Amino acid sequence: MADIHLYGIPNCDTVKKARVWLDAQGREYTFHDYKKEGAEPERIAGWIATAGLDVVVNRKGTTYRALSDADKALAASADTAPALLAANPSVIKRPIAEHAGGLLVGFKADEWAAALA
Repeated sequence: MADIHLYGIPNCDTVKKARVWLDAQGREYTFHDYKKEGAEPERIAGWIATAGLDVVVNRKGTTYRALSDADKALAASADTAPALLAANPSVIKRPIAEHAGGLLVGFKADEWAAALA
């Protein structure tokens, strides 16, 4: 049974790196594809509560930069960001991994190795 639930977009380079790393470590995981399965505002709100708004919102991506100023304002509030991110999952930092010990946002092999040890 998978002990890690990985969220992201399959063609994202960082998601690909995380999946290759997990496979190399022999870790089982389930993958949730935002493009096919969407993103739930309630789950996103939990990620924001755990990791912080600035960590979960990907402000460096082209999708975020293309948002209107009004939508960027929505992304700046923990109250309104979950609905905006659910409607625009490419604005969510990728990947996000839920595991028994907590939450990992983005991929850095050393951080993942320590957290998943």
